[in-house]
Amino acid sequence: MSLQAQSRGFIPYLSGRLGFLGLGLAYVLLVTVCIATLAHENELSLGRNPVANLLKTAGEFAHPSFLDVWFGNTHLEYKSDDGTVLRVENRQEVELDYLAGLGRATWTTIRIATLGSLLGALLALPLAVLTARNLAAPRLFAWVSKGILDVARSIHTLVFGLVLVGIVGLGPTAGILAIGLHSMGTYGKLFAEAIEALDMAAIDAVRSVGATPDQVFFNAVWPAVLPQFVSSHLYVWEFNIRDSTILGLIGAGGLGLLITEATALFQWGRLATVLIVIVLMVSAFDAVSRRIRKALS
Repeated sequence: MSLQAQSRGFIPYLSGRLGFLGLGLAYVLLVTVCIATLAHENELSLGRNPVANLLKTAGEFAHPSFLDVWFGNTHLEYKSDDGTVLRVENRQEVELDYLAGLGRATWTTIRIATLGSLLGALLALPLAVLTARNLAAPRLFAWVSKGILDVARSIHTLVFGLVLVGIVGLGPTAGILAIGLHSMGTYGKLFAEAIEALDMAAIDAVRSVGATPDQVFFNAVWPAVLPQFVSSHLYVWEFNIRDSTILGLIGAGGLGLLITEATALFQWGRLATVLIVIVLMVSAFDAVSRRIRKALS
């Protein structure tokens, strides 16, 4: 009996209330084993003075650094242990310069996410067409395409970034390629599922008049799936904006670099400012993409 036939025979056991109960118990068992093994390995410790550390960190987060543009000390003195003044700085000017750099880093992050998402979508489209079962592509091409998409989806963007930084060097190019390669797997799955959900009557009607595969795609498939493709693109693009913020951790530029600097120097006020920018950026994009998806529905 083939593996596919065995899987079909197993599916009925997962349906219904009894099947759901079994899956729920299996999940509870998995969670219990995870907690028990971590506790046995003493890996669930909260460290020393977790409450005091939490309150101290929360207090610093409560004063984002951008407030210094208006309320910062204009004559802040840094002194040595013996009281000697080492340097004097104007916190308002320093923070204003930092915000200018933050703006440039935000623009870099947006460019990485935008171009990486577009690259992933373009790479995924032909693979999704070959993978979609209802388009009946040659079996070898379908298997190879599905394998490529599965591999791309399985490898995290950060791993792609680490490899690509070593190949193309530091900078946004590595981030764009990392976003594109990982997104290719996600786009391919979403695009293929959209194609497989089509009404085959229209496709068969175009085929029946002797249309070539290209004509079938552009006349029957493409017009029907375009709204779903756009919706999927907006969803993955929004996710990539969040994902691209961490690529600066490996030298791809953008907001991740500022996050690395802030955490390395324990500058929680500046980290709070960066996180506020990320939240505002993602929220704004989410609002715009929601309106576009609503218009397409």
